[in-house]
Amino acid sequence: MTRQSTRAWFGLLVILCPVLLVSMDGSILFLAMPRISQALSPSADQALWILDVYGFAVGSLLIAFGNIGDRYGRLKLLMIGAAVFGLGSAGAAFASTPELLIAFRALMGLAGATLLPSALAVLSELFTDPRRRAQAIGVFAAAFAAGFAIGPVVGGVLLERFRWGSVFLVNLPVIAVFLLLAPVLLREVRATRPGRVDAVSVVLSAVGLLLAIYGIKHMAADGLSAVSLSAGIAGVALLVWFARRQRTLDHPLIDFALFRDRVFTIAIVTGLLPLAAWSAAAYLAGIHLQSVLGLPVLHAALLALPGAAVLTTMCVVTPALVERVGKRTALIGCHFAIAIGLLLLLMTGVSGGVGWYVASTVVAGVGYGISFSVVADTAVAAVPAGRAGAAGAIAETSNEIGNALGIALMGSLAALVFRLTGPDLAPTLDETLQLPGIAPAAASDAKSAFVAGLHTAVVVLSLLHIALGGLALRWLPHSEKALVPQASE
Repeated sequence: MTRQSTRAWFGLLVILCPVLLVSMDGSILFLAMPRISQALSPSADQALWILDVYGFAVGSLLIAFGNIGDRYGRLKLLMIGAAVFGLGSAGAAFASTPELLIAFRALMGLAGATLLPSALAVLSELFTDPRRRAQAIGVFAAAFAAGFAIGPVVGGVLLERFRWGSVFLVNLPVIAVFLLLAPVLLREVRATRPGRVDAVSVVLSAVGLLLAIYGIKHMAADGLSAVSLSAGIAGVALLVWFARRQRTLDHPLIDFALFRDRVFTIAIVTGLLPLAAWSAAAYLAGIHLQSVLGLPVLHAALLALPGAAVLTTMCVVTPALVERVGKRTALIGCHFAIAIGLLLLLMTGVSGGVGWYVASTVVAGVGYGISFSVVADTAVAAVPAGRAGAAGAIAETSNEIGNALGIALMGSLAALVFRLTGPDLAPTLDETLQLPGIAPAAASDAKSAFVAGLHTAVVVLSLLHIALGGLALRWLPHSEKALVPQASE
């Protein structure tokens, strides 16, 4: 191995530091929320914001920061983003109110949006040989998926010994190592990309998404009100304005014309829906294990290990699997595997279901791993070579938005079921169980209502995956030649 090659692989290890943190922080709070609820007493909608404002910030700004990095330098943006991510992590660790924690999580999300596209661009510059570059990108994708998978496990291990803020403080030494080694091992990367970043589009997409989700959450937690209805309508209106504006720009943030290709559409929805299902199921199941079944946080974290191992393994072996069975079969199979895995959670209850939970994560993990591995490649292959960059950016964005939407929408659905069927003593299960002198019957009713919400969410997600699997079966071409990149526009 040459000195240059050794330097490149060490550079890859350094790049993986922020990549793991960005993906891990999308899920590390799933098992920490009961502890955070005890410490900060957030309302039902604040608890959901703590979880998913990070993903919304990353997803809504990912494409914009990709353009900015091309213009001003990827390594420079990577360094600034890592430093801000560290500051946000430190602030979140010592936040004294739900509002402060939400604000610092949003800051972490903003920084995370600078890290992903810049890290991938710098990585591509390290490896000039196409074969080595493909291997490095495969490692990058596996690390990103592994971060999502091991986030709850890492969180559970930390919480067994330390206060809830430790799930954020763990980021600081990793950031410090990256800031120390990156200038030595990595090189600056700039690209010539036409046009400017449309600031109006960035604002419309981010504010529209947040307002729409704000309205949905408030309606689920507190019922229909003028505030929630107005926020929801305003958010949808801004998103419609955003979509229409993209059609008038020479260099849009999102090229909606790409969605005319059915293969591309299937790939992007496959990037969004499985991550939505994974994040929602992991979050709700984490509460079930701790607050309903009363398991210690470390025990709950260890139960997530088999599913995390399967998911990560599938990310690594999927390229070989695709060579044997074809991309079409792999894409179709992943949706039905996820649907079956989610439906196994229907066997969980107030008094048990641990084994069914583990089985669910293992079966669904097969589908998650396949989907995480083939989405970007399928999306890029579906469009002309000249539009590959736009397709890849949309694929990355679909992953982050899916992670946030899963918690936001399915968490809100579960909260709605809890509000309608529970004892009506407090908005959430944890708040209800913490009420002084609560009667055993009321506590049991609250747990049953939460389980009903969990079951409702997994049924909806399963049906969506079955529907998407059916569309893939109908829309994806049988010939693998139709799924390879095209040479020209």
